[in-house]
Amino acid sequence: MRILTILVAAMACWGAPTSKKPAAIEWQPWSDAIFDQAKRENKFILLDLEAVWCHWCHVMDETTYKTPEVIALIGSKYIPVRVDQDSRPDLSNRYEDYGWPATVVFSPGGGEIVKRQGYIEPRQMIGMLKAIIADPTPGPSVRPEPEVKFPENALLPAELRAELERRYFGQYDSKHGSWGFDQKFLDWTSTEYAMARARTGDAKSGEMARQSLNAQFNLIDRVWGGVYQYSVGGDWNEPHFEKIMNFQAGNLRIYSLAYEEWHDPEYLKAAQDVQRFLMTFLAEPEGAFYTSMDADLIEGKHSAAYFKLDDAGRRKLGIPRIDKHVYSRENGWAIEALAVLYAASGDRQYLDQAVRAAEWIIDKRALDGGGFRHDAKDSAGPYLADTLTMARAFLTIYEVTGDRAWLARAESAAKFINANFAGDQAGFITSKAPTDRSYTPRPEREENILLARFSNLLSRYTGNQDYHAMAERAMRYLAAPMIAKYLPTGGTLLADREFSSDPIHITIVGHKDDPAAQALFHAAAAYPSGYLRLEWWDTREGRLPNPDVQYPELKTAAAFICTGNTCSSPIHSAEAVRTKADKLTRITSEAAQP
Repeated sequence: MRILTILVAAMACWGAPTSKKPAAIEWQPWSDAIFDQAKRENKFILLDLEAVWCHWCHVMDETTYKTPEVIALIGSKYIPVRVDQDSRPDLSNRYEDYGWPATVVFSPGGGEIVKRQGYIEPRQMIGMLKAIIADPTPGPSVRPEPEVKFPENALLPAELRAELERRYFGQYDSKHGSWGFDQKFLDWTSTEYAMARARTGDAKSGEMARQSLNAQFNLIDRVWGGVYQYSVGGDWNEPHFEKIMNFQAGNLRIYSLAYEEWHDPEYLKAAQDVQRFLMTFLAEPEGAFYTSMDADLIEGKHSAAYFKLDDAGRRKLGIPRIDKHVYSRENGWAIEALAVLYAASGDRQYLDQAVRAAEWIIDKRALDGGGFRHDAKDSAGPYLADTLTMARAFLTIYEVTGDRAWLARAESAAKFINANFAGDQAGFITSKAPTDRSYTPRPEREENILLARFSNLLSRYTGNQDYHAMAERAMRYLAAPMIAKYLPTGGTLLADREFSSDPIHITIVGHKDDPAAQALFHAAAAYPSGYLRLEWWDTREGRLPNPDVQYPELKTAAAFICTGNTCSSPIHSAEAVRTKADKLTRITSEAAQP
């Protein structure tokens, strides 16, 4: 479609609004039925993929979609469909590069014609709608998906890894901190990769991590806690005020890991500030967690002045809308993060909160075979993200408690993932069912990064090669150059680093009701590593799930630390666990240097 020429001509035709005000747009839900209707009535489908917490979605709803000529055009030639992207992870992943809001127009036959990112003001929308009617051929935003060639080797080749490293450092904003130069937020996966490099002696990476963690303080709500999504303008001074679970959990987890690393009380406070927001505003009465807090108190009206008020001032005006959907995916993020905060702080309340939410999801969202629904009732799915985040949560709870029931749940979830989401060639697809008849679900990079890391670690805990094969499948997708080079590269580098190396392995030998064994275990749980295999061998429970190391039965509790093919002598002092682990890690790292 000659979209620019047609748009100019169409916009020139914009006349005064009709004297009779059209009715409001009658939005429909996404379904196969709308494609049948579109074909039958020879109409286009206009998809408004929004987020209920999104400021510009509200603005577009209050301006563009209330403009009479827009309403009239949509009513005459279009079937309007509105979807909350949080409710449909498959659609969210499919169009994540275009929102939010994302506007996608389909032909009567179901093919994409136009994909637009962000707010579209009324004049632009009128021009676009008229242009599509005049010439419904796909525009430049719709391109055929290139064929991805997957490597046989799951590990990144040395040349590709070096290029990803160059991109990783090249994308870093040394002036303001964090990765990227436009929107500012804490990219927690890139930060975690910097922390992993710092542990092996890379001082520059340590400085990058700390600069980014400190800069992110600007996006923490000092009144209610929690983090705003991001700041625009290339610095940290223009926040968008929505508080969505992915960002809450990501920040909660990374600040907890940072506290373990540097023992900086400001990092612990930051993690606790996020936890405080979760418990105050997003905690469902029975223990699970809601999805988000809106960016606006009044939809479409910017709320900077509101968020400058103190608690009493805000509450006097009201509280921004809370999305009270309880999704498995969002709860998995929160549960994992709370369990990590428990490990870092030793405060039992955080573990109790994590376990309570996990039990709620198990009770109310579980599917047969180890998987999970997204919501109480899903119109599609199941989705990979729900089972994956809960699997990671289960494995983390096992790691910080030694309770094998949680490991068994992680294994059940892994088996469900393998049975339902394995891609034809490589990776794991985002949804079992297609979003519509013309689109087959595909793998999504961030999900496969998380899956590679989870299944790799699960294989270390269990010795089960099926889980190693899952990690290998995910890594073959990530190692395809077309996928690997997509920014930011820190997550892929982190997954590759873990897949190609052994985790730090700490085992506590002693009874679980022995205070000395408990002290050793809690000290080990607080060891600063995002890649840790921590086990508790109480001889009364039988052998460990993966007895690849033989430990002696001792009269007094002891910790053993293994890295590669080296294990420590028994450690009886909780205070000595970190010192010994640091020493062994350093020796192993130096031995690996060329």
